[in-house]
Amino acid sequence: MSLKQATELLRQHDYPATTNQLADSYGDYELDHPNGTETLGEVLRRVEDETFSSSIEAEELLYSAVSSGAIGRKGYSDRDPTTLGTMGPGQVSF
Repeated sequence: MSLKQATELLRQHDYPATTNQLADSYGDYELDHPNGTETLGEVLRRVEDETFSSSIEAEELLYSAVSSGAIGRKGYSDRDPTTLGTMGPGQVSF
């Protein structure tokens, strides 16, 4: 499942809810990343138990706690300008 689909699951849950409650309810769902997979349970248990008053708070945790496999190419952005005073990355041709 994608991160977007995972956020839809979190939006359906009744709040307030704790990290452990969400992990127990949705922990077996597997997230597909560009560089691998992980379960929602792995993501949610990566942080201390917290109580969320809304799905927005739970979604923010989800996006901040996913593994590095979710980010694609590390250090790459086609949107950020090169920092002043640096040469920036070399052009890559596919």
